[in-house]
Amino acid sequence: MKIKIITVGKLKEKYLVQGINEYLKRLQSYAKVEIIEVADEKAPENLSEAEMLQVKGKEGERILAKISDQDHVFVLAINGKQFSSEEFSKEIEQLGINGKSQLAFVIGGSLGLSDEVLKRSQQQMSFGKLTYPHQLMRLVLVEQIYRGFRIMRGEPYHK
Repeated sequence: MKIKIITVGKLKEKYLVQGINEYLKRLQSYAKVEIIEVADEKAPENLSEAEMLQVKGKEGERILAKISDQDHVFVLAINGKQFSSEEFSKEIEQLGINGKSQLAFVIGGSLGLSDEVLKRSQQQMSFGKLTYPHQLMRLVLVEQIYRGFRIMRGEPYHK
């Protein structure tokens, strides 16, 4: 299985980079996982609605350029479906069984995702109603993908 994590902005925090790299190393025996960073759009603090749409649109174009026609796309969205770890594992397994071997997970920028990116996705998923920094979400997502493969294979993993 090939998995892309497409994310807006650069990750600078060393402790998060180390955590992500640890899970990417652990995932090597299960899937090929690639993290793709697209540039965030620089914008002033107080934006009008039109300016927000413009920023999300530009970031969305960069995201869509990294998604292939074969990718089954999950976007992280606060109003998306919430999965338990077991349900998420089953979802990944079912996609593989159904011939979907290329998955893309999209983490938007600070303003969220453009309508075009949302329309391109097959699934919107949420990690709850809390708002997380998108840098931290990368770590949480790769950990949950790793946990999902461990569950799928019946291998032990702490609960």
